[in-house]
Amino acid sequence: MYTKWTDEEVGIIEEMACLYTVKQIAYRLQKRGYTRSTSAIQYKLRFLGYSARPILDNYNCCEIARVLQLNSATVWSWVKKGWIRTTRRSGRYHQIKSKDLKRFLQNPPQRLKNRIAAIDKDAIEYLVGKLA
Repeated sequence: MYTKWTDEEVGIIEEMACLYTVKQIAYRLQKRGYTRSTSAIQYKLRFLGYSARPILDNYNCCEIARVLQLNSATVWSWVKKGWIRTTRRSGRYHQIKSKDLKRFLQNPPQRLKNRIAAIDKDAIEYLVGKLA
């Protein structure tokens, strides 16, 4: 069932688009009395020309793996080997800053150079911007 977006809803998501994740936007809309699914918000953001990913500097292994179309265990192994620098959020959860990911992608270990070169350039640009 389709419910037309109000101007106020569109204004709210445009205001929050670069600062919050889709789930956070959905929560804030719900607090204001609107009910929209995360997929509806994601679709509307794309329609309006915004990325569904806010401009944040931190990622986790699963996010990087999903965007680069790798197994999350692969990214996790790179972290465990010390190839990608992280900060521990809690327990087993690590944050990877985009600058640390960029440093790794620009200068990967010799045995990974071919694998990194085969990754989609648009996916890399989405995560860290243009590589030098």
